[in-house]
Parts: sequence; C-alpha cells; structure tokens
Amino acid sequence: MANILIVDDDPAVGRMISRIARQEGHRAAVVATLAEGMARLRGESFDCVFLDVYLPDGNGLERVADISALPSPPEIVIITGHGDPDGAELAITSGAWSYIEKSATLEHYALTLDQVAKYRSRRSEAKPLELKRDGLIGDSPAMARVVAGIAQAAASKANVLLLGETGTGKEVAARSIHSNGSRASQRFVAVDCAALPKDLVESILFGHAKGAFTGANTPAQGLVRQADGGTLFLDEIGELPPSMQKAFLRVLQERRFRPLGSNREESSDFRLIAATNRDLDAMCALGTFRLDLLFRLKTLEIELPPLRDRLEDLFSLALYHLARVCDANGLPVKGISPDVVEVFKLYDWPGNIRELVNVLERMCLAAADDSMLHPEHLPMELRVRAARLAVRASTAAPGAAPAAAPERMSEPAEPCAAEPFPTFKEHRRAVVAAADKAYLRQLMIRAGGSIKRACEIADLSRTRLYYLMQEHGVSRQEP
Repeated sequence: MANILIVDDDPAVGRMISRIARQEGHRAAVVATLAEGMARLRGESFDCVFLDVYLPDGNGLERVADISALPSPPEIVIITGHGDPDGAELAITSGAWSYIEKSATLEHYALTLDQVAKYRSRRSEAKPLELKRDGLIGDSPAMARVVAGIAQAAASKANVLLLGETGTGKEVAARSIHSNGSRASQRFVAVDCAALPKDLVESILFGHAKGAFTGANTPAQGLVRQADGGTLFLDEIGELPPSMQKAFLRVLQERRFRPLGSNREESSDFRLIAATNRDLDAMCALGTFRLDLLFRLKTLEIELPPLRDRLEDLFSLALYHLARVCDANGLPVKGISPDVVEVFKLYDWPGNIRELVNVLERMCLAAADDSMLHPEHLPMELRVRAARLAVRASTAAPGAAPAAAPERMSEPAEPCAAEPFPTFKEHRRAVVAAADKAYLRQLMIRAGGSIKRACEIADLSRTRLYYLMQEHGVSRQEP
C-alpha cells in the first residue's frame, strides 16, 4: 500500500485521483495549495505526489527540484490542464516521474499509480548498496543524483556512458562504479581516446602479432584484452576515429576481436564504461559518430554536474583536495579562510574540479609556511575575474541607482532601526540573483520566447537554462 498526496486546487481532480488510489488499496490525501503540499511533504512520508502546475500560490514545476531534494523524496507526477512540451521536459529533467495532462483517461492515471507503487515496493525491499565513496565528495542534490546513478550502475553489468564537462570527475565516477561492482578485484583499464595516435589506435586497443608492421618485433597484447574480467574505461569516446567506431561496435556486440596482423580472433569479457564532454547526439546528426554505437554505449547514462551547479559542495571539495595537495607536496595540512571560500563561490570554474585542484596547489606553494590559505594566496587571474564578475553583477542589477556624488561631511544620520542592514554575503547574493534574473528576462525577449534560440544565444544546454529559469522564476512569456 502506497501513501499518495494530491496537490491540486480543482476539487474534482483531487476526488478523482484519490478515488482511483483508494480503489487500488492506497492511502490518499488532498491539499489545494503549494504551501500546504510542501508542509505535508516535509512532515510526512509519501510514496507519490500528484502535483498540479498552476496553483493559487505558485507554479508546481518550480518546486519539483525542492521536492526531489527532500531527505526521503516521493515520486513526482506532474498533472496539468495545459500540456506544454517544454514544461514536460523541465519536469522530467528536474526529477519528476512523469507528466500527465488532466484530460488523460482514468486507466492512464491508474497505470501510472500502479507503476509508481510497484517501483517503491521493490526499492523498499532491495538491500541498499553500501557505496564506497572515495573521491565522490559532496551531498548536494546534484551530487546525490550522481551517487544514486553510480550505485545503480555498480549493481548491474550494463554499459555506462558518463557525460559532463572537462574536469567534472568522470574518471572518478568510472573508478567508483568499478570498485563498487562485482569486478572490483579485477583490472581497471583506462584509455584516453583523444590521446591515441591515429596510426596506432588499432594496435593499442586490439594488440598486434609479430611482424604486423615495421618495428613489431614481438607480439603485443591490446588494452581490450588486458581488461578481460575487469572494466574498460574509454575516456573521451567522442574522439574515437570513425574507422575504429565500426570496429569497436562489433567488439561490444561479440566481445571478440582480431589483433592487427593475426589470423585468429581473441575474446575479452570486459565491462565497458565510456565518457565524453561532447554532445554525441549532435555528432550523430552530423554523421561524425555512429548512432548504433551510441545506443550500445548508453544503456545507463550518468551526467556529472559542473562545479558551478553544486557550489554547496565547494568547501568540502576544497578541504578534501587541499589535504591531498599538501600530502603530495610534503606539507602540513593547511586550512582555508572563509574569505577564500567566498571568492571561490563568486568564480564560475570553467575547468571544474580539475581547475580547483590546480588553484589549491598554486595557493599552497604561494602560502609556503602559512597554516591558512588567505585571499592574497589566490592566483591573480582568479582574483581579477571574480572581482569583475562581482562588479558586473552589481551594475547589471535592475533598478540599480548610479553612485551618488560624495557629500560634504556632516552630522551622521540616525540609523534606521526598522530596516535591518544586510550582511555583505546577503547583499552579494541578492545582487547576483537580481542580475541573473534580469539577464534571463532580456534573453527570453531577445529569443522571442524560443528555448532553442535562447540556448544558442546564451551558450547553455536546455537543462541548464530550464534550471536557471526555474530558480529565478522567469517564464518564456516574460514581457
């Protein structure tokens, strides 16, 4: 029996879904506002919430991420009387189970509820995997989704495709899948496809027989054979030459290959994990990557978030990697001053975690014998860029008044007790949030409400743009 919450201000819809739920033996509660719904979700345990989009006190889509971030989140089914493909995409990418139009049949509602109930029942009965989290630092909602994906991948034998920008920790995730899986005691063979010499790629992957080419004086075992029984990690799979994509597709299908210059095939029982920072779907559309190979690669898909989308993990990441940097350089472990963390949060980290580690190493060398890292130890380019971002955000804030000319010194004005003065941190957050909201509004005007055009102008993915629009309450129809 599942516990269901319906958040909808239409009494007829609430009665209909609750009746379906009770007929199937489930408990159901109905509330009419977002505030009531969030209060119930924070105070009780629910297996599923049917959430309306347009409610008297807000938009249900804007609270999907908040619900998903709860300690024991329910499955979320979005219901709406006005179907919208972009809204459906936002719902799913934010973590919803499904998106249903209110005009759907009763059987559709019943089937969705049955699927959710069975899924929750199986999940409650499954023995949780005790995941070893070496290198998987952070407890943000974005990182929690990654950890859940890694746990799912570790418990299976399926091929895995890791997506994410350069430096987000794709190899760390791949090693975590391996070390938590059934092949943990076997080899983990990592291959950087971008670094494979084009004239040697076949030999490196599949090996070669003696005399296969000039200089091949002895036979050599390829990396695919070395991964037998273990895990083969193909990093930057998007850089694999087209000729090798076809050859590797057969290897994935048959787990058999022929070394260069050999007249017999060999086999290798490996588990494949691939990673890329490129858009493989777009490459398939352009004909530079094989669609059939992509289908084979992404049985399971995990996206590693950029560091700018998980700033709540920044301090934990910095401490973890700082300890490693100090140890590698034979230094006592140093601390990080709060001022440094604040500068870190202003920076957008285009190089992600890899850049953070580099910055920490440079700071350690600059700090020398100091036991604490301070802003003066930061690389100059980072300090300058963070300062420029702060000033740009301040000047871009809507309604920001020009700086007033300095006045003559006079008697100090009486402090205003009715208006509490914000902390600098609160002020900066408000200014940056206001600037981002103003930018997004202007972006939607410039794009004429087109999400596709807005993504092109802002150089953002659809998922990232939807997240920002949801965070700042900006719609496609902003005036």
